[in-house]
Order: sequence, then structure tokens, then C-alpha cells
Amino acid sequence: MSETPPNTLQYRFDGPEEAPVLILGPSLGTTWHMWDRQIPELIQQWRVFRYDLPGHGGAPAHPTVSVAELTARLLTTLDSFGVQRFGYAGCALGGAVGIELALRHPERIASLALVATSPRFGTADEFRQRGVIVRTNGLDPIARTSPDRWFTSGFAAAQPAITEWAVQMVRTTDPGCYIAACEALAGFDVRHELARIGVPTLVLVGSDDQVTGPAEARTLVAGIPDARLAVVPGASHLVPVEQPAAVTDLLVRHFSTAWQPAYDSTTGQMAIPSALAKPVPAAPPPAVPRVAPQVTPIAEIAPAVVAPQPLGRPDAYDAGLKVRREVLGDAHVDRELARADEFSGDFQEFVTRYAWGEVWDRPGLDRRSRSCVTLTALVAGGHLEELGLHVRAALRNGLTPVEIKEVLLQAAVYCGVPAANSAFRVAQQVIREETTPEG
Repeated sequence: MSETPPNTLQYRFDGPEEAPVLILGPSLGTTWHMWDRQIPELIQQWRVFRYDLPGHGGAPAHPTVSVAELTARLLTTLDSFGVQRFGYAGCALGGAVGIELALRHPERIASLALVATSPRFGTADEFRQRGVIVRTNGLDPIARTSPDRWFTSGFAAAQPAITEWAVQMVRTTDPGCYIAACEALAGFDVRHELARIGVPTLVLVGSDDQVTGPAEARTLVAGIPDARLAVVPGASHLVPVEQPAAVTDLLVRHFSTAWQPAYDSTTGQMAIPSALAKPVPAAPPPAVPRVAPQVTPIAEIAPAVVAPQPLGRPDAYDAGLKVRREVLGDAHVDRELARADEFSGDFQEFVTRYAWGEVWDRPGLDRRSRSCVTLTALVAGGHLEELGLHVRAALRNGLTPVEIKEVLLQAAVYCGVPAANSAFRVAQQVIREETTPEG
């Protein structure tokens, strides 16, 4: 791992070079060390490849703003070693990469395990709000609350070293890459595509996971044709860390057999022996040993299928609705569309298609610049109700409170002090609401 080019990922290999390759993908805010407890058993059969997300674990800070881009970087990294076909297990954001592989690159993936994963992670608003918090306050508020999201309270209390490890893992992440990863999760929604996943899939979740819990896991199982569900008792979101023996056993059985364990045909759920569910004492992850990055190709890539390109100019409505949701938030757009009736429905369609699909989606200005222009125009017009909405949008688009202040000061010169005075009051309230961490 000398130098990591911007289009690849920081990685490591463990296990015999001649073995089939099994990839382990990490969750947001973690490093490849979250899989340390699985490695001794897995390398008995597989050449295990682990990777770090950009800006995580000391990886170069080259942000990726979509799951598709992160997946492309993973494939570029694997291509450099001739790895063409592999098994894949991923946790949360790492699981989203696994879904993306199964949907867009099915010729590459032989079998899939989705750990603490969802076809849609919460709402886009939640992740963009998290990005605003990090941009304003840094990663410390997220780091301090990570153990509450990742572990059961009993485990966190009994394993203070692991809890502190989790906090430090988040604190040492690059904030810009964390924000970009939040944006990637905000834009990830494959609920209507699950039926196209054609590989055997294990869906694994902790029984006490409050982030992506059993309900989200059952959505995956219901949508993926060849999927089975395993619920691990006494575990929360980072189930490979909290219940390593159970997770290891499930992964070994899944990737080495064609559903050998019996399962309940009415629920599609695997039974986990009680011995596996017993908590296993954990220890802080060890330092990364140096591993020779060399592996033998094990299969050929199937010819790529090129999708036919649509003819003519596409309707801007769908693109506009996507941009409108990304900038203003799902909650606001849902309220506006729900209020639309026979009288106002045409106006909502007009705004979505032309303002958001034709103008906001143009490539000539980035969204930060468009937010600056929009804030200035709203101050000039005295549109304070819309101003509050677009201050929130500006924060989501990457402007900091300091930059918004500069925009309003500039507006005071050219639009007048009274207009800017009113604008500052509105913006101050919105910024307080949006940038104050919970708790």
C-alpha cells in the first residue's frame, strides 16, 4: 500500500494467494479493522480483501459522493490485481456497495452477504443534516454518539476499550470524506430494483440494531429472490464487532455452501445455535501488518452489456424532482406535493420541471454557487419565507455559516441594510436549528 491513486481505494489482503477472493466492506466511520475478528477463520478458505473508505483509517482524502463512484473505485482496485470474480460481504455503506455490485456488475459477484444494510438508509434529509452538523462542528459530536448507534448498552459498558476505539475511529476520519459518504447514502435508494439481484444473498442483522434493524433486513429478504435472513441476538449495528463468532460462522456457512443450514420456510430466517449467540469478549484491533498485495486472477469478466440509450431529449420532471429533493429535503417536497390540488398542481409541476429540472440541474454552476445567487435574489426581493428554506438548502449544498454570513453582508451593500437586517434574523435562526448537535 504505497500510494493510493484517486480512482482506487486503500486495501489489504490476508490469506493464501491461490484461494478464491472474498471482499469485506466497512461501514461509514469505521475502518477495515471492524472485520479483524473474522479474519483468522475466513483465511482458512479465502483470500480476504479489505478496503478503507476514502479518508477513513488514514486512507487518502479523495471523497466519493455516490455509492456508484465508490463501487467503481473498488472495481478499479480489484482490476489492478486481476481479481475478476469474488464473494462480497459488506456492512451498512459497505453493504450498499455490495448491492450496487450485484445490480450493475452481476458478472463480478458470486455470492453476497449484506450486514446491517438497507435498500434505503433512513431519509436523505437525515444524512444531509448529519453533513451540516459535521461541516459546522467537526466530527466530535458524531464520534461521541457513535457507540450508542453501534453497540448495545451492555456491550459498551462491558467493553470500554472497544467503545473508545470506536470513538477514535470516527474522530480520525477526514470530515470532508465523511460528509461525502453521507451524501452517497442520502442518494442511495434501490427499493424498486431488488428483484434484479440474482446471486445467493445472506441478509444478516443484529436483533437490537436501531440504525438498520430487522425491519430493513426483512425488506431486503422480501425483495431479493434468493435471500435468507439471519438475526443475531444481543447485537446492534456493528454486529461483526459485537458478536464476532456468530457472524463468522454465518459467513463461512453462506460462502462455502448452497444454503446447507435449515431455515424456516415461512419466515426465511436461519436459526442461530445458542452457542454462537453468546457474547464473545473483544479487544481493540491490532495494528495493520504489512501484506504483499499480490493475487492470482481466478476468472474472466463476462462481456459488458451496454444498455440502449433513449432517443430524444428526456423529460426534465424526474431529474427536477430528484434535484429538488436533494436541495430542499424530502420532508419539504413531500409537504408541497401533498398540498397540491387541482388549482395548484400545475404550478408544482412547473416549478419541478423548469426551476429544478431545467435550471438547477444545469452544469454551468455548482450547487454552492447557485445557493449564493439564490440567497442574494431572495434578500433583494424580500422573500423571507423562501429565504429560510434556502438557507437550509445552502447548508446542505456545502456552504458554511461563515460563507452564508458573507453572502448576506454582500447583499447588504447592494440590496440595502433593512433587507439584509431581516435576512440575518431569518438566517440566524435557521443556522442555529440546523447546526446544533442533538443531545
